Amino acid sequence: MAENKHKIGFVGLGYAGFPMACLFAAKYPVVGFDLSKRRIAELNSGVDHCGDVTREEIQCMLVNGAILTNNISDLQDCNIFIVAVPTPVDHKNRPDLSYISAASKEVGSILKKGDIVIYESTVYPGATEEICVPVLEEVSGLKYNEDFFVGYSPERINPGDKVNTPKNVVKVTSGSTPETAKTVNELYSNVLGKNLTFPASSIKVAEACKVVENAQRDINVAFMNEVAKLLNKMDIDTNEVVDAMNTKWNALNFRPGFVGGHCIGVDPYYLIELAKINGIDTRLMNTARKINNSMADYVVEKTVAKLHEKLGEDISQAKILILGFSFKENCPDIRNTKIYDVYRLLKHYTKHVSIYDPIVDSELVRNLYHVSISTNPRQISRYKYDAILLCVPHNAFKNLNIKQLCSDKGFIYDFKGFFPIDKCESLNIERI
Repeated sequence: MAENKHKIGFVGLGYAGFPMACLFAAKYPVVGFDLSKRRIAELNSGVDHCGDVTREEIQCMLVNGAILTNNISDLQDCNIFIVAVPTPVDHKNRPDLSYISAASKEVGSILKKGDIVIYESTVYPGATEEICVPVLEEVSGLKYNEDFFVGYSPERINPGDKVNTPKNVVKVTSGSTPETAKTVNELYSNVLGKNLTFPASSIKVAEACKVVENAQRDINVAFMNEVAKLLNKMDIDTNEVVDAMNTKWNALNFRPGFVGGHCIGVDPYYLIELAKINGIDTRLMNTARKINNSMADYVVEKTVAKLHEKLGEDISQAKILILGFSFKENCPDIRNTKIYDVYRLLKHYTKHVSIYDPIVDSELVRNLYHVSISTNPRQISRYKYDAILLCVPHNAFKNLNIKQLCSDKGFIYDFKGFFPIDKCESLNIERI
């Protein structure tokens, strides 16, 4: 298939799909599809609430002829489909493939002979060919690897990261036949550059690559969270220890913290579920998940103990301020944020728990979590707080007069080592 004949249809225009659609639009005709009418409306107006694509980049994309739509039939002239939809877990932490199955039905309804469907959504090894392909065949009536072909290139979007962007991060590519694999790799190479793709030998290798790399990070963070609990007990600053460790050439710069979001806090469960099916005991991954999921309880236990120390037995009237609500720093993404768990647990002790996060969408927080948060510093300056918990180290907090928000007996916990240690004493901050 010649390059000038490619027309790319993107299915899913969220954190993963839309930045890639913008990159492809500079080289190819692009039509983007998303079920959310609100999302399409905001993108067509030049706004990306995810914050990873600028207004200028969106306008350039649209000027180049890209079409963003809620109508799947607008993609019927495309011959390459790139699917980037959520693959979360359910309430029992089992893989939820309903979104990717639904997206496959949408694509199957317009699939034609010779088309290639490339999946970017994170799945366990084997899911693309075992779950998605049968749906494509059933809906389209076409035969896999005879009439249509499939590729897999795991998304590597890091929301909020302005350094490791889609333009300069290596993309792993694969295809269901050697010719398809070559075409898929050429597509991404034309957009990213020839040195920014890594052809995998099979779709399963590419699928495994994504879940394994995130499970590895989950385990490393869990180790640091476990270490932090020990060092905190001994009044040793964990972040200072990591800084000292990093003077060695092969140190791994993992630090303790909350593990939420749509990748590290989710992807290990895909491997864990696959291991169950294959009779493998994943003790290390299971333990890492338990440790990281326990951090909200740990933070609340320390906060409550300190409040009792400061205020006495009755802390029901204590005022607490949580700084940050998104799942990571300098990013508005609130999916699977563990700060909600901190808030929910603290509410068992006092009803006076406030949240301040200037970079998230407060309406979205209210719709997803049924929590009202403040996004303007004036909204939180009306009170003095007995405990301030810096949970998500947004750069925006550097200019916050945090000490002025404390009551006479109030204290500040910095759970991420955000404030330099030499300033903590003057600001009445304890690094935990």
